Amino acid sequence: MADLTAQPWFWWALGVTVGLPVVLLALTELHAALVRRGSAAARPVAFLRTFVVPAVALLLLVTQASQISAEVTWVRVIATVAGLLVLLVVLSGFNVALFSNAREGSWRARIPSIFVDIVRVGVVVVGLAVLFSWVWGADVGGLFTALGVTSIVLGLALQNAAGSIISGLLLLFEQPFRIGDWLDTGSTRGRVVEVNWRAVHIETGDGIRVVPNASLAGAEFTNLSVPSTEHTDSLTVTFATADPPDRVRTVLLRTADRLPALASGARPAVAVLGAGSYEVALPLPTVTAVGATRSLFLGSLWYAARREGLHLDGDDGWGTPLPTGADALGRLAPVLRLDDEQVAAFADAVSVERFGDGEVTQPSGAVPDAMGVLLDGAGYLALPAPAGETRSVLELGTGDLLSPTALTREPAALVAVSVGESTVVRIPVDTVREMVRQRPDLARDVGAEIDRRREAAGLGGEAGPSRAAAGRAQRPPRPVSR
Repeated sequence: MADLTAQPWFWWALGVTVGLPVVLLALTELHAALVRRGSAAARPVAFLRTFVVPAVALLLLVTQASQISAEVTWVRVIATVAGLLVLLVVLSGFNVALFSNAREGSWRARIPSIFVDIVRVGVVVVGLAVLFSWVWGADVGGLFTALGVTSIVLGLALQNAAGSIISGLLLLFEQPFRIGDWLDTGSTRGRVVEVNWRAVHIETGDGIRVVPNASLAGAEFTNLSVPSTEHTDSLTVTFATADPPDRVRTVLLRTADRLPALASGARPAVAVLGAGSYEVALPLPTVTAVGATRSLFLGSLWYAARREGLHLDGDDGWGTPLPTGADALGRLAPVLRLDDEQVAAFADAVSVERFGDGEVTQPSGAVPDAMGVLLDGAGYLALPAPAGETRSVLELGTGDLLSPTALTREPAALVAVSVGESTVVRIPVDTVREMVRQRPDLARDVGAEIDRRREAAGLGGEAGPSRAAAGRAQRPPRPVSR
């Protein structure tokens, strides 16, 4: 027994025979625990257990336990494979330790993956060179010299392109802006839609502006989206000089107030510049809301100006003439339960208005002074929400009522919004009451509509007791007995 333990291969063989199963068992348990935790270290541990440990164990058995010379070619092949596997598992472990668990916003999370890949390739090349030099006795000095000279030549030949690429990589590493942010470079203002190694693509509204990374890296620019705070968008509109400034200002403010994307608690402002020009300031929650809000405002203003008889940009009139009150009321006669004589009697009291897509046809929070009926087009009823947002609760079509609480004299809790171009008939409250007096069934229809909206909104109705209030509205006051 003493002679056996004295053999130089004995302890190596015993260590590999006993240690290999123990190490594999321990790594298997560790891998299972990491998988249960969802850790990124599970893959390097699995690679270590499956490839590295068996390869190293085989190398030890061959070179130490079997006493085979390391100069044998197939032994050198085993040593090369084992060394390469060790190098790969070390690189994988560093990647997990440094980058896989990096906190958002830290330099480890911001560093571009191309940097990591370049460093990884460089380490692999150096590791292979050292491995071949150690195992095979190769002279790698000439190889490194050739690589260095080649790098210098390529760097001089491609210095302009390389400079732009390096600038792009530095921008990706620093991340002063992201996709979707709004930039102001002095000569360009718009939204970032693409960032690559060479250039940044900015959508300006007139097209895509390609700005080289080297230009951004060597100049000042403003990221309008950071910090994400309120932004005021200013735009200038022109009316006919004959239009009264007070009326124009009122229309501008009313149109701007109904925009859904205004900053919470902020109010738009209008300044009279003279010569028919007006500057409108729209307070927005972020600069990213500028494009959609400006488009909605200008579209809504076109319709609002024509409803008020104003001349935006010197234009006048509608593209398609509005129907007369008699025509509009005749089309709605079945909805309002009117006969031909009643249509003729009430025709002069109603008005017809046209609205654009996304425009508010009936605001919430106030008692309507007229009952609106959708004549053409479509729309929806929505619950106002914080930050100017809305939540749709009911769709509207031809013949639907926009403001039934005008009859009950209760504030409207729902806001009505046009979908596409729509035409609305406005019936004054006094006229509605006369209609109800002549057609009592209309009051029941209005009450049922209010109940339907109450149920859809889930807020206890647009306001108050709908059916009872509608019933009271249709009954004339009781005479007082003496």
